[in-house]
Amino acid sequence: MKSTILKLTLVIVTMGLFGACTTKNEEPAAVVIDKEQIKKEIQAKEDLFAATYNDAKMEDIGYYADDAVSYSHNREPLVGKQAIIDFLAEGIDSLALKNKISFKTQDVFPSNDGAQVLEIGHYTVVDSINAIISSGNYMTLFEKRDGNYVSVREMSVSDMLVEEE
Repeated sequence: MKSTILKLTLVIVTMGLFGACTTKNEEPAAVVIDKEQIKKEIQAKEDLFAATYNDAKMEDIGYYADDAVSYSHNREPLVGKQAIIDFLAEGIDSLALKNKISFKTQDVFPSNDGAQVLEIGHYTVVDSINAIISSGNYMTLFEKRDGNYVSVREMSVSDMLVEEE
């Protein structure tokens, strides 16, 4: 009988020791996403992009990731930051310098961890007397890299009516 009680006590103590030595998997603290703050951050990026473009200083643009892809109507996708910058720079001439582009972030959809953000926005191009000459909508997927959001994918489309000939 003493032998059985001793064995039972030894088993209980051993199980207790194993239980005490195992680590509990604690769930990571939930990331708090401030959607309004992210929207302000993205709008600031859009404002800087517009200012850089309007000043014809495309070489200074920090908006795109090196592996970004830009999709637009009537052309093949532009692959890579340099290809996008080259395309945008080609469109800047003395006439275009009088035109100004602006972007308005309408909504953002951040991922649960805030590492990615999908932006829905509207762009407007005005001439020197602020008459609208072009406008449209866009979607941009941003990814946080080295603490900053950069565009990895973007797509835009004009909302201007096409005149039939």
